[in-house]
Amino acid sequence: MPSLRVYRASDEFARELASRLARWLLLGLGGLIMIAGLILAPLPGHIGLPLLVIGLMIVLRNSFRAKRQFLRMQHAHPNMVFPIRRLMRRDPEIVPVMWQQYLRLERLLLPKRARFAGRSRRALSRRMKRKMA
Repeated sequence: MPSLRVYRASDEFARELASRLARWLLLGLGGLIMIAGLILAPLPGHIGLPLLVIGLMIVLRNSFRAKRQFLRMQHAHPNMVFPIRRLMRRDPEIVPVMWQQYLRLERLLLPKRARFAGRSRRALSRRMKRKMA
């Protein structure tokens, strides 16, 4: 009768091979989702950013090298990576992140006198406070 160690070793090898194969498949899936998100990001509808974040989550959970590179990027450019990290949390703050990104884009593209989002939000909140009081 063959030794039980042989069966255990082959079982461990099979498990390790299956986990490596699953990791590579998940990395490929995450990469494909990220590519789809990049393609869809400039189109109207804003479906590209959530796809990009989902793909990035899959890749970061399965690749140590990607985690290291992401952390380096976070240290080098914290303002760019922070919204992505907020979206990757367990309970993502989607609406505040979108609002913050909209304000950043408005500040980047429009001169100060032409910006309207911040003023309109403040005016709306003042009206709501008056109605509540």
